[in-house]
Amino acid sequence: MSDSELVFIENLDDENSHIPPDSILSRTILNNERMKVVLFSFAPGQELSEHTASMPAIMHILDGEAKLTLGGQEKTSTTGSWAYMPANLPHSVHAKTVVKMLLLLIKNS
Repeated sequence: MSDSELVFIENLDDENSHIPPDSILSRTILNNERMKVVLFSFAPGQELSEHTASMPAIMHILDGEAKLTLGGQEKTSTTGSWAYMPANLPHSVHAKTVVKMLLLLIKNS
């Protein structure tokens, strides 16, 4: 997909709408030369253990409540929370409720 291709999703709430118990769903909705965008949906209690990304990223909590650990700092996130993470920042996500999260990985930085 090139940078010039249009991507339009009428309603992100309709994507990953049925989350099986004890599951994490992920769906790549954009992947081009500049950015990768992934929609995550977490069942309550599910988590992504601590890891890093080789590129800067933006995490936007679209719905729900989660405990984020960002560079060793614990944050409670709720609907609308937003975080910019520089490359190689250790981070983790633990869903307290059903959580929908948009992750934007910024390439070529």
